[in-house]
Amino acid sequence: VLLLLNLPLVPLFAQLLRVPTWILFPVIFGLSIIGAYSVSERIFDVELLAAFGLLGFLMAKTGFPSAPLILGFVLGDAMERALRQSLMMSQGDLTTFFQRPISLVLLIAAVVILLLPLVSWFNRARVRAISEGA
Repeated sequence: VLLLLNLPLVPLFAQLLRVPTWILFPVIFGLSIIGAYSVSERIFDVELLAAFGLLGFLMAKTGFPSAPLILGFVLGDAMERALRQSLMMSQGDLTTFFQRPISLVLLIAAVVILLLPLVSWFNRARVRAISEGA
């Protein structure tokens, strides 16, 4: 049904890109508030929307990428459930994550990826200290 509706409406959707942002932002903001309130008819949901909107604005202003945060919210629940399930299957034994070669390689890759910014920061600090001492 979406395919049948979207094909003839593609030109209309393309025209939405020409709407000025000063018109588009208040419309999106209003629809977001209405959508957040209409789910459970609680003002707390609207306050939560405002808090996360402020967090996103501050992240954009300070240069933090928002994609990892969104991925964390979307995938975090499933990953936590899978971790809990695997720990229950292994009766709480954490070594089960290191016994298979694939999981060991993935865990090592994750640790390396997490440590790369720290290593590059130390290298920059070392080069800076050497250049200041010379």
